[in-house]
Amino acid sequence: MATINTNPGAMIALQNLNKTNMDLQQVQQRINTGLAISSAKDNGGVYAIAQSMRADVAGYNAVSQSLDLAQSTVDVALAAGEAISDLMIEMKEKALASTDASLDTASRNALNEDFTALRDQIGTIVANAEFNGTNLISNGAADITALANSDGSNTLTIGAEDLSLTGGTLSIGAASSIDSVANASTAVAAIEAGLDNLNSALARLGTGSKSLEIHSTFVTKLSDALERGIGNLVDADLAKESARLQSLQVKQQLGTQALSIANSAPSSILSYFR
Repeated sequence: MATINTNPGAMIALQNLNKTNMDLQQVQQRINTGLAISSAKDNGGVYAIAQSMRADVAGYNAVSQSLDLAQSTVDVALAAGEAISDLMIEMKEKALASTDASLDTASRNALNEDFTALRDQIGTIVANAEFNGTNLISNGAADITALANSDGSNTLTIGAEDLSLTGGTLSIGAASSIDSVANASTAVAAIEAGLDNLNSALARLGTGSKSLEIHSTFVTKLSDALERGIGNLVDADLAKESARLQSLQVKQQLGTQALSIANSAPSSILSYFR
């Protein structure tokens, strides 16, 4: 039936052209964003899974920062403890030399001055063994805690070690001296005991630093695996989208021509009335 009120051919051509244009917009969006699923309307289920995994990745970024901060704090404490250990070895040498009863007063006083200078240096090291406001080896220091998982339900704790002269680890006090044979002998015994305690403290700090390092490496690998999983779910295959773009551009041109042909069909009715 020839009619000018209804043009079924144009309707079909327009529907197909609109569908092609919608597909073309989708492809262009995928190329622009690099994502096959960039919003919930693309695929609600996959988008929800991807968002949940993105939240985990963000959580592990915070965990990684927390672990790095804790490890840096422990490493500063370790460096200070090792320096203190070296000082105590020197102090033992001075104290042992001062136990020699044949020393004259001037020599003993010189040894004592060296000893007290080294002793006071320990206090200086302890006071400055701080990272981001946290000191693990000062008197009264608190343990340090780092996040271990993405929801904060697990943590890693590294115990504080009191390496100050007022603590009991080093076994020597802020007033220790070697100005006499008796005091020197007492200092030697105290330093030997302190070195044993210090070595144990350093071992604990070293183990804590290593555990933080191992967990930090694990968290990095886990975060990378999650990001790869997200990519597998939502990333667009740009090679495939490029081929599809070219195909849709051709379909768009053909659809436009088909609509033009369909729209020109009613003009043939004029020939009936010539």
